[in-house]
Amino acid sequence: MKYIATIGLEVHAQIRTASKMFCGCRTDAAHAAPNTNVCPTCLGLPGALPVPNRSAIEQIVKTGLALHSTIAVDSTMSRKNYFYPDLPSSYQRSQYEDPLCVGGHVDIVVNGVDRRINLTRIHIEEDTGKLNHMPDGTSLIDYNRAGVPLMEIVSEPEIQSAEEARLYFQSLHQLLSWIGVNSGNLEEGALRCDANVSVRPEGQKEFGSKVEIKNVNSFKNVERAINFEIERQIQVLTDGGTIKQSTRGWNDATGKTVEQRSKEFAHDYRYFPDPDIPPFQMDRTLVAEIATRLPELPSARRQRFITEYAVSPADADLLTANTAVAAFYETTVAATIKQNGTARDASVWILGEFFRLLNDQGESLAAASERMTPAHIAELIGLLNKGTITRASAKEVFEICYREGTAPEAIVAARGMAVIGDSDALLTMAREAVAANPKAVADFKAGKDAAIKFLVGQIMRQSRGQASPQAAEAAVVAALAEV
Repeated sequence: MKYIATIGLEVHAQIRTASKMFCGCRTDAAHAAPNTNVCPTCLGLPGALPVPNRSAIEQIVKTGLALHSTIAVDSTMSRKNYFYPDLPSSYQRSQYEDPLCVGGHVDIVVNGVDRRINLTRIHIEEDTGKLNHMPDGTSLIDYNRAGVPLMEIVSEPEIQSAEEARLYFQSLHQLLSWIGVNSGNLEEGALRCDANVSVRPEGQKEFGSKVEIKNVNSFKNVERAINFEIERQIQVLTDGGTIKQSTRGWNDATGKTVEQRSKEFAHDYRYFPDPDIPPFQMDRTLVAEIATRLPELPSARRQRFITEYAVSPADADLLTANTAVAAFYETTVAATIKQNGTARDASVWILGEFFRLLNDQGESLAAASERMTPAHIAELIGLLNKGTITRASAKEVFEICYREGTAPEAIVAARGMAVIGDSDALLTMAREAVAANPKAVADFKAGKDAAIKFLVGQIMRQSRGQASPQAAEAAVVAALAEV
């Protein structure tokens, strides 16, 4: 029997603000001593009233606009009365019936095919504290993170495979980092997701029982966890069992999901409007003003790179991986055109040599670009296009520039790396190559033109790549005519 998987993701993103969602405590104290970044409000002490963070609300509106959501005029904060051991109030402030952002969508490309994943909602939440489980079986709680503003982005159950889920999560990661509302730091939990997975026999309209995989914080593990869960559920059904609605955790070491508790329904949380927080009313003028803060979004910039700079879709994906790469590329293009180069020249050198060196050195773009600037790359392209250096020499100059930060023209001049085009010098090299390779000479006389390329290669090696290939070939032909 064939089975169909249905997947929905709930992505939790910490919002980049200076203070917490309902108090003035700082949000950048992740590495501070435990329980030092707290106050009566985020400790849930009696009489301490919450004050909503305007900046966090505006950041969520900005996200909703970027994801094509409808911004609600009126929205309400609620209390989710399910016991939270890592929140001192024992409940979480969230939104349920009246979220700030309704609908929207995320577009992805799966095996060359466009897919649109619709959103249910984007709503406000507060983050929990951190449970530290000790070797003796006890648990300690650090409330520094409690109350950090979160937004939860909930997809419709339209994702059809683990690969689609990964691509969706990656697309959200890119967008949230791009517009500056989230740090994108997966390792520290700034972005994590819960995956709701069910399977049903092909032809059955009703969804199967939903299993939620909690708090997965890497692209690779989202795909691994969902694939495992799909296979696990299919095996249970194939063996005649039933899937019970539950919450499971992902064990990276074993590559398996592990049951944590039976799954609650919405009514189990006993949502009700928070009596301490009045309903939010979004002014349409403010929403329009927030829309003006949005930069050119990744999808639009990617398409512009394809049409304006004639890069391939695959290269455009790499060049719009984040705002820093996209800005570096466009600055390089502008400088390269002044050197009579092209946008394609810029993309070839950035995606080739520059990215290779970044990976080899394990260095960030920000650090490397302090030494090797867009102007340096453009200058090197200009030297190559003018014939001042060969492509082989250009790679060597590029690496020296990357490591030292010296301008390409200065490197070429100081190291004598300019093209050798002097006919006498090349003729001497050609004669030496002919004399040292009698077999190649014999092959040439037998009508094998490939012998010329071999002899040109000998000159290029002898000149350390500085000989003009065309001039070198002319010198070889002249030298062969002498024998």
